[in-house]
Amino acid sequence: MELVDALAADGLVCVVGAGGKKTTLWRLAARHDRAVVTATVRIPIFDRHVARVEVTKDPVDAVGEADAWPLGLVPEREDDRYLGYDTETVAALAETDVPDAVLVKADGARMREFKAPDDAEPQVPAGTDTVLPVASAHVVGKPLTAEHVHRVERVAAITDLSPGEEIRPEHVAAVVTSPEGGLKDVPPGATVVPVINKVDDATDEAAARRIAAAILDAGTVDRVALTRMIADDPLVAVLER
Repeated sequence: MELVDALAADGLVCVVGAGGKKTTLWRLAARHDRAVVTATVRIPIFDRHVARVEVTKDPVDAVGEADAWPLGLVPEREDDRYLGYDTETVAALAETDVPDAVLVKADGARMREFKAPDDAEPQVPAGTDTVLPVASAHVVGKPLTAEHVHRVERVAAITDLSPGEEIRPEHVAAVVTSPEGGLKDVPPGATVVPVINKVDDATDEAAARRIAAAILDAGTVDRVALTRMIADDPLVAVLER
C-alpha cells in the first residue's frame, strides 16, 4: 500500500499530535501532483520542503494562480515561524478543488514525542476529510515528563498516570483514541488514521505494534499506520481490524 492510500490523505487532511507532524506533511506533499501545505496554527519556516511558499491573505486566489507544486500558503511571517489561517479560510481553500490535497498542521507540540491538546486545540476546519493523530514510538518506556511529553497534565488526566511514571503502549493508545486526545474535535464523517511514527528498528516496531493493537481494540478507528517518515519509503506497516 502506498503512503497516501494508507493514510487516506486526499482532500482536506489535518495532522495533529506529536512526533512527526511536519515530516508527515512533507512526505505527503511530495506524493501528490498538486498539494498545498498550510496551517491553522504557527508552523516553522518550511520553504525548502515545497516548491514555493506564498505569504498571502487570500490563499483562494493564490492557489488558483499557482504554477509550482507543492505550494506552501501562509498569511504572515513572524520571526522564525509562519502564522496559520483561521479554519474557515482553510476550508474555503479546500473547496476550490484546485489541489489534490490541502495538508494542514492543526496543532503544536514543541518538538516533543507525545501530547494531548489543550482547550484551544486542535484547530480543525469543518469539512475535513481525514485527521491523522501522530505519536512517536520512541515515547514508550519514557517517563511522563515535559522532556518527552507536551502537556504532561493532560496526558496524565487521560491515562491516570502520575507525572514521572513510565509510559506504556496502552497509555499511548488511550490518548490517541480519546475524545480529549487524538480524536478531539474531529468533524463528523471524517476518516481518522492514527500514525505511529519513528519506527526506526525492531524494538520500535514491537512497541508500535502493541500501540496499534490497543488502538484497534478500542474500536474507534479501522486502521493504524506505522511509519518512519524520515525514510525514503516511510510506510513500515498498516494494521487493520
